Amino acid sequence: MAIFLCFLFLLLSSATACDRCLHQSKASYISKASALSSGACGYGSLALGLSGGHPAAAVCSLYKDGAGCGACFQIRCKNSTLCSSKGTRVAITDLNHNNQTDFVLSSRAFRAMANKGMGQDILKLGVVDVEYKRVPCEYKNKNLAVIVEESSQKPKYLAIKLLYQGGQTEIVGMDVAQVGSSNWGFMSRKHGAVWETSRVPNGALQFRFVITSGFDGKWVWAKNVLPADWKTGVVYDSGVQITDIAQEGCFPCDERHWR
Repeated sequence: MAIFLCFLFLLLSSATACDRCLHQSKASYISKASALSSGACGYGSLALGLSGGHPAAAVCSLYKDGAGCGACFQIRCKNSTLCSSKGTRVAITDLNHNNQTDFVLSSRAFRAMANKGMGQDILKLGVVDVEYKRVPCEYKNKNLAVIVEESSQKPKYLAIKLLYQGGQTEIVGMDVAQVGSSNWGFMSRKHGAVWETSRVPNGALQFRFVITSGFDGKWVWAKNVLPADWKTGVVYDSGVQITDIAQEGCFPCDERHWR
């Protein structure tokens, strides 16, 4: 039932929400950041290396059935006495099943919204009114990377997790082929940031991604990612990075500056 409601809410909100707009909601926190890192996106300890370094659980409309994994948001508390105007940056690593707040933050991220010396005061509140907007993820010295999941078994099954996606888009489709071949096979999203296929090409592998947000979309081609002797648990550089900031088909809201 919870999954159906999440899907229904996603359908209803996708036509009206603008990620780049300033949204009003609430945020809470959880004491153990590891619970967020090991959440629905499947990042595990690698979550701490995402843009901003603060993992967060987000509601269905932001999680987007896993397509929102790794998306970056600037979030700040609206209590001007306790909180700074800058706020803090978080990256989505988990699904928030509680629709009372749009975000569940780590205690560290929650404190980071506070003015200097007021971290413990904001923690005592537990839940705060916030405003937030999506911002581009920045990885100045990293390309988009893939890690081969431990469940992969050559040549029958391949599962990979995507890491360090820059820009402000979502990966909504993915294909795989042997390097030098045009015989592409589709991969399916297993969960979160993990994609899988049971039809694994021989040899070194290339990937292509469909990135989109709103009405804009395009292919990104990573021509040589996995070597022929790929191994589980290893992170491989794709050789490409996504820096696009996709346009959204909604009412303009960019005039609302983050003051």
